[in-house]
Amino acid sequence: MLAIESQLAASGGAEISDGFIPLIDMKELQGPHRSEIVQQIGHACQHYSFFLVKNHGISETNTNNILGTTREFFKLPEPEKMKFCTNDPNKSIKLFMGFKDEIQNVFISREALRFSTYPFEDYVNEWPANPPSLRKDVMEYCTSVKRMELALLEAISESLGLEKDYLAKILCNHGQKISMNYYPVCQEQDLGFTRGVRPHTDPTIITILLQDNVPGFKVLNNGKWVDVVHIPNTFVIHVGDLLQVISNYRYKSLHHQVYVNCEKQRVSVASYCYPSSDTTIGAAMELIDDEHPAIYRDFTYAEFYEEMWRAVVQHATDKRLDTFKSSAA
Repeated sequence: MLAIESQLAASGGAEISDGFIPLIDMKELQGPHRSEIVQQIGHACQHYSFFLVKNHGISETNTNNILGTTREFFKLPEPEKMKFCTNDPNKSIKLFMGFKDEIQNVFISREALRFSTYPFEDYVNEWPANPPSLRKDVMEYCTSVKRMELALLEAISESLGLEKDYLAKILCNHGQKISMNYYPVCQEQDLGFTRGVRPHTDPTIITILLQDNVPGFKVLNNGKWVDVVHIPNTFVIHVGDLLQVISNYRYKSLHHQVYVNCEKQRVSVASYCYPSSDTTIGAAMELIDDEHPAIYRDFTYAEFYEEMWRAVVQHATDKRLDTFKSSAA
């Protein structure tokens, strides 16, 4: 383990309390050091549940455009944004607004536009026409992210000792969603009462997060909440619930949250990797043996999606996988 820690530190990982943030050089995935990078990714998934990537092939112009478009959308007049506000969980595009949770006595200040993006031809006409650059910027950004996503899925498959295309096969005809997120400035006296996003895990295989330079994203590391500092031209990659299942709990879904501050607005863009509704999710057979029985029973993504929304309504998102635990686990 120490050798891997040294390799990750040498790659430029940023310091956090009790450790560091693993920073993976994706360029090395295409060269003679691929096996070392795959090993680093596996170590990061297993021990941190997330990592950062650099040299990912997405241009700075591309990322600046999507972050700029996100800022522009949330500056639009309220009636223009509210066109996308709906209570229907099956809508492919939905605007989430800030609200007060009376049970936990906390105000959630995030505004988010979440929508399906892939395949483009199925969804592009549903996307906002304002700002005028949005559709073009989203298509360019999501095309680039899709390439990075597939490269990461191959490396993650290999890191688990599976065939390179294992996750890609599971995700045949899979979709892609993004969430454009806006966190307004908070009054200083309300900082103890307001959150950007409460602690949660993501219902995905992996999540790919693009941050601006305003701090706020925190992850649970060794029982402590720590900041993931902004490093220019990097993305945060983290393990989602479905990868936790497929890896038979070797890789655990990342608990994370977002804080707001009283000085600057913050924006981010999250890309979600998930399977089609009829896809069966379960632990890879290669990762099950007498010493490592399957933690979860097999289920379809449609079943999981239904349970996910039930958990949201019941304020129990951290328990949504409990329904699928195997009786033998």
